[in-house]
Amino acid sequence: MNWTLEVVIVPVSDVDRAKKFYADQLGFTVDHDTVINDEARIVQLTPPGSGCSIVIGKGVIPEMPPGSVKGLQLVVPDLKRAHEELVGRGVEVSEIQVVGQNPRPVPDPLDNVGFVFFADPDGNTWGVQQISSRA
Repeated sequence: MNWTLEVVIVPVSDVDRAKKFYADQLGFTVDHDTVINDEARIVQLTPPGSGCSIVIGKGVIPEMPPGSVKGLQLVVPDLKRAHEELVGRGVEVSEIQVVGQNPRPVPDPLDNVGFVFFADPDGNTWGVQQISSRA
């Protein structure tokens, strides 16, 4: 039996501002924006190519302090290109960092160990790692 992680809740203080950041600046697809009533709303967004989405909202998702999710991670095949895209979309992102050493030869020296980091408007933090091919 497969067990797939498909949704992660990301706590935010302003649903519209967060939706704009994730959709417009990060390029996530808005899967749905469901308003249940004045107090309840669910927005699901998915990174391009991902099998896992994030959910932001109010009233019907678990109560967590905005900005309390740390260390979510995206994986891309080309970190330099991803960094350029984020900068071009106005995301405050770190420079490319190499974290550790590869245990074996890899096609690109950034594979597995190349990262950039950013935060959403509420302070939820993300890392982006390069993996151009998997063993």
